[in-house]
Amino acid sequence: MAGSHDDAIASCADALVPCRIEPLAIPSDITSDEVMVLRDDLTILYATELAWDGHTPINRRTDTCYKVFAHRSEPCLVCPATLFFQSHRTIPPSFSTHNVGTTQCGIQQLIALKAADGHTECVLAFLKREEVSPMSGSSVTEGQRPEGQSADHHLRELIGQSAVMQHLFSMIHRVADSQATVLLEGETGTGKELVAKTIHRLSDRRHRPFIVVDCGSLTETLLESELFGHVKGAFTGAVSSKKGLFEEADGGTLFLDEIADTTPHFQAKLLRVIQEGEIKPVGSARTVQVDVRIISATNRDLLGLIKRRTFREDLYYRLAVLPLVIPALRDRRDDIPLLAQHFVEASCRRHGRPRRTMSARAIHALTHAPWLGNVRQLQHAIERAVLTGSGSVLTEEDVLGKPPESVRQADLASATRHAVQTVERAGIQEALRHADGNKARAARLLNISRASLYTKLRTYGIPQRLG
Repeated sequence: MAGSHDDAIASCADALVPCRIEPLAIPSDITSDEVMVLRDDLTILYATELAWDGHTPINRRTDTCYKVFAHRSEPCLVCPATLFFQSHRTIPPSFSTHNVGTTQCGIQQLIALKAADGHTECVLAFLKREEVSPMSGSSVTEGQRPEGQSADHHLRELIGQSAVMQHLFSMIHRVADSQATVLLEGETGTGKELVAKTIHRLSDRRHRPFIVVDCGSLTETLLESELFGHVKGAFTGAVSSKKGLFEEADGGTLFLDEIADTTPHFQAKLLRVIQEGEIKPVGSARTVQVDVRIISATNRDLLGLIKRRTFREDLYYRLAVLPLVIPALRDRRDDIPLLAQHFVEASCRRHGRPRRTMSARAIHALTHAPWLGNVRQLQHAIERAVLTGSGSVLTEEDVLGKPPESVRQADLASATRHAVQTVERAGIQEALRHADGNKARAARLLNISRASLYTKLRTYGIPQRLG
């Protein structure tokens, strides 16, 4: 391997002298000439010319792979090199990154460089930075991009540039083509149904039905009838047989929202469906085979419900084969400007309003608002602003509204009280200095009693003796 510069070779020489490649058995499918050597802090000790190609080193002695190749200020959220260093006892000396996904830096294969004591001093990393499809692992060009994959901060209808959302996008691509059940966990309004729909649309089931069931809005009897179907006369009002949603979704995906709101009796029946792949319509003795992928969602702590014996533990592990956590909006504030602009444009189109933009103060206010209702609350706030705002630029008051008069008065009273206390505290300290710390003299200067002075000293945390 030809190095990039003599100083790069020299800088890595001392580190590599005590190391040995164990084993140096490069897999036959690795043909990349883009190779680098990394320390455990991800500093680049050495890189070939082809690895550097198109990338400008910043400081040869402190350059890291994520700064140079991924243009990030901190390591990638899913870093195979970090995983390799942290798990050197459980990961083989030669490690393919296929199972952890493709990174922005393009690491394809890692080989341990160990010191004489067996410690992994650094790793040999083989790169492959053609754009790689998370769906199939094959390289693609822009024109061949798989359906739903985007070069920017969108994954179909999902939007996010934050690290947590980019990680979620990566996980969605990984789980989409599997047949395993998926459990989506997250607060109300985070977009769990949208994530479920995205998984379905990126899967090989996308041409079959995607059916949503709100488990929390139906009684146990109605939920069983809706999902499993029923035969004529099975219960009062069953005037004809009805095919259940499991049959309707055959070959596709069934999204069970608010799964935590189901009863233990229903959970037992659902568990059987997952285990056996068959349903029994209400009132029928026959079973029906179904091929349905189940994606479930909850905004509650299922493990806590298991401890309270209101949710079956065996069902939880059946549903959570592939668990995904959908982040709250407060944990992805970097995405709020993107989301806000998207909702403004969408609302203007939907309601036939002229194009609107948002002021810098409005964006700042949105970014720092609490958003207890998450993305759904943000969407509704912006839609209201589009409908009620009068100007072409939406202001802070348009999107968040004016605080009530009572709140403004309370804020004014609080500010006034704080100012008075600040002045009073400073006056007491000044009086104590003039009195050389004598409390009686200071009280006379302040025209208050000595007892009052001691009370104020405790209130304001002023030391009894001035140093």
